[in-house]
Amino acid sequence: MLKLKILSIGKTKETWLEDALSEYVKRLKPNLIIEWVWVKDNAQLIEYADKEPLVICLDPAGQMYTSEQFASFLEQQWEKGGSRLTFVIGGAEGLPQQLKSNYALISLSPLTFTHQITRLVLIEQVYRTIEIKKGTQYHK
Repeated sequence: MLKLKILSIGKTKETWLEDALSEYVKRLKPNLIIEWVWVKDNAQLIEYADKEPLVICLDPAGQMYTSEQFASFLEQQWEKGGSRLTFVIGGAEGLPQQLKSNYALISLSPLTFTHQITRLVLIEQVYRTIEIKKGTQYHK
């Protein structure tokens, strides 16, 4: 089974957002194990990321993909990482330079999102990836 870890500074404070995230986790459960790790600061974000086998950081300067390209990219990364993959989402100031220098960077949009909304956009795109690979109508 595929495993996805999402490292992020701070917790989800909005109940509506927690409900949305929970819905996608429920939808993904048959195909993917998701682990959320909340850290308190950049030092802890770096510490946790450095322990992971395959890390991708979300950053506005990163590579952008269409949903289909993102699906192919994720499939390749899961294969490369032995079915394990970690995404890192920075806090209000973005990612620390050490993470930007050491790991692959991707961007979900040229727009700026809060780290909380980024979690939702990311998990929806992961769900979309699974549905694209299954060939369902969700992506249409």
